[in-house]
Amino acid sequence: MPLYSAPVSQPYFDIIRLIERLHRHFLDVLRTELRRLNIEDINAVQALLLYNIGANEVVIRDLKDRGYYQGSNASYNIKALTECGYLMQERSTHDRRSVRLKLTDKGLNLCNSIRKLQDDLSGVLGGDEKTAAQLDTTLETMQRLERTWTDFVHYGRIRGL
Repeated sequence: MPLYSAPVSQPYFDIIRLIERLHRHFLDVLRTELRRLNIEDINAVQALLLYNIGANEVVIRDLKDRGYYQGSNASYNIKALTECGYLMQERSTHDRRSVRLKLTDKGLNLCNSIRKLQDDLSGVLGGDEKTAAQLDTTLETMQRLERTWTDFVHYGRIRGL
C-alpha cells in the first residue's frame, strides 16, 4: 500500500516541509541583514515583528488575532523592542487594558532597510509575466492552505475525516 493515498498528498506534504524550511531560511536572511547593518540588540524574530507592524499603529491583540504571534512570545518581544528603542507603547485613553504599538524612528529605519532588502530579493526572481503568474498561483495555493488550516483550528475536524 502506498504511503499517500491521494495524488495530491505527496505535493501537500512536500509543501508543508518547504513552508517550515522557508520560514527558517527567511529568519536566516533577516539575521544576515541585521549583521550587515551592525544591529546586535535584537534578533531576527523581533525584526520580523517590527516589519509586520511597519508604519501602522497596532494593538497587541491585532498581532495575535492576525495569527502572527502567541501571547507570551509577543509580550516578551514587544518588551525587548521597547527597551531597545525600536517600539513605543501607549495605553488607550478609552480602554486602559489596550496598548497601542508604534515604531520609533529607529524601528522605522530598520523596517525600511528590510523592505529594501525584500525589494532587492524579489527582483532576483524576475519581473516577467510568467514569473508574476507563477507567484500569483503560489500565493493562491498558500492562501487556500491557510484557510484550510485556520478552519480546522477554529472548527475542529473537517468533513470526511
